[in-house]
Amino acid sequence: MPIRILPDHIASQIAAGEVIERPASVVKELVENALDARSTEITIEIEGAGKRLIAAIDNGDGVPRQELGLAVSRHATSKLSRAEDLFHIETLGFRGEALASIGSVSRMTVESRTRDAESGASLDVDGGKLGNLTEVGVPYGTRIVVQDLFYNVPARLKFLKTDNTERRHIEALVTRYALAYPDVRWELVVDGKPSLQTSGNGDQREVLAGLYGLDLAKQMLAVDFKESDAHIHGFISPIAVTRSNRRDITIFVNGRWVKDTAVTAAIIRAYHTLLMVGRFPIVVLFLDLPPETVDVNVHPAKAEVRFREGNLVFTQTQRAVRRALLAYSPVPDLRPRQFWGESQNQGGQTVDPAWAMSAEISTNQDLDNSPSLPQISIHTGDLDADALPLLRLIGQVAATYLVAEGPDGLYLIDQHAAHERVLFEQLMAQQSQDGVPAQSLLEPVNVTLPPDKARLLDDQLEALENLGFQVESFGPNTFTVRAIPALLVGGDPEAALNVLVEDFEEDETPLASATEAKITARICKRMAVKGGQNLSPEEQRALLQGLEKCQSPRTCPHGRPTMIHLSADLLERQFGRRGAR
Repeated sequence: MPIRILPDHIASQIAAGEVIERPASVVKELVENALDARSTEITIEIEGAGKRLIAAIDNGDGVPRQELGLAVSRHATSKLSRAEDLFHIETLGFRGEALASIGSVSRMTVESRTRDAESGASLDVDGGKLGNLTEVGVPYGTRIVVQDLFYNVPARLKFLKTDNTERRHIEALVTRYALAYPDVRWELVVDGKPSLQTSGNGDQREVLAGLYGLDLAKQMLAVDFKESDAHIHGFISPIAVTRSNRRDITIFVNGRWVKDTAVTAAIIRAYHTLLMVGRFPIVVLFLDLPPETVDVNVHPAKAEVRFREGNLVFTQTQRAVRRALLAYSPVPDLRPRQFWGESQNQGGQTVDPAWAMSAEISTNQDLDNSPSLPQISIHTGDLDADALPLLRLIGQVAATYLVAEGPDGLYLIDQHAAHERVLFEQLMAQQSQDGVPAQSLLEPVNVTLPPDKARLLDDQLEALENLGFQVESFGPNTFTVRAIPALLVGGDPEAALNVLVEDFEEDETPLASATEAKITARICKRMAVKGGQNLSPEEQRALLQGLEKCQSPRTCPHGRPTMIHLSADLLERQFGRRGAR
């Protein structure tokens, strides 16, 4: 086949494919242009998950009428003029490709007016073809309407995810920029309903409260680290507030949202030894670095950057986060405890009583009145042939494992995994019989979630009702919990709702179509007792008896083992009572 020059419209669509991957990519480019135009108010409206309509309205500087045609042309920009400017970029956009790429795969209308102009101008772009430039009366600023995205490249539409997923990407993007630019008044409207609104008063913690709820916003720890020309600031969660994935780690470099594995690793390293394996913090971190030390021209969508001194940035980020953690949550100075008798006393100091063995726990504590442990009720029924033998409780080790004796040896039981299994089978049994009994809360609990996660939960309210939860929508991104399953009385309702959305993976079955068994397993994972939680002898015994009654006692609902069996034969060989075989 002979070599030939591609037609302009095909070249434009190929270029657009590198920049515009999905509706959220359009929103990102329009938001960054609005911020570069020094806007103080930005409104985003979407319909049909952004495929039918995306509108971005700002009150920025606007585009002069005579330059509107250039603004939608390829490689036209006002943000750099020399090659050297690429290594000193202080704006979010710089390539001059955004509007041209969007216009080549949609029907786009651009209306703009500068502050000193008496009227504005409007220009239509249909699949890369420019229409007539007309004079219109509009407020100062810019309004860009993108309709029928990918209408002329239907193959691209087939690669998009479900509408819920695409909406979540848009909501997550606008949420992050609202955190990064709290002095801008943001409004996101999804299918005619407000999804996000901020006041624009410059208070980042107020934006956090609107996204995550007031209680969580109060707990977030401030980071403010300055070293040389670097300034690292933002918010991190205390060690008691974690997520099961890294998606709540947000990083901005010089005002630009980026995904950087090295910086993310530095943040996680700062929490080393403070978090359980598989748990991650909530982080909103801003790195302000000299522009000449950051190369932003390494990714088509400008989602990645390269640092001139990557090791230094890694070290500074880790130090900034670690200092904030230790400032608010200092690590206790622990001294070794003797196996026999009282704790060792050196220089008049004793072991922190919070870390001592729980000898003070009352053996008469009533299980039903335990404030921290969801109630463990034991259902009766015949044991299967493969069920556990009757076990004799010996005690608890490291506030995490139960030790029990059976007729065939010793059993070490993970209390968290075991309680997951007990709760799961009891809830599923109740659901298959007369329904899950619900217990009304004395005081309803309000739970606020970020917009993208609130949408996931909103789709699941009917399934939650079948499981004994009574949850109602209470304003934008806020839900009220009025009742929970009686089996889970004493647990945290907010944690139960959070676990439904924090474990969601893009490539897994959406929550709207997830089975109730899967939803139940997620809830039980969060409501079960945790490792490190001291249990009274009655609680230990009840948990052990509940596990004995389970149909599948040897694994939790997620497949993790609940116990390790050390046979009597193995113990005898380990102690040399028998020869090795």
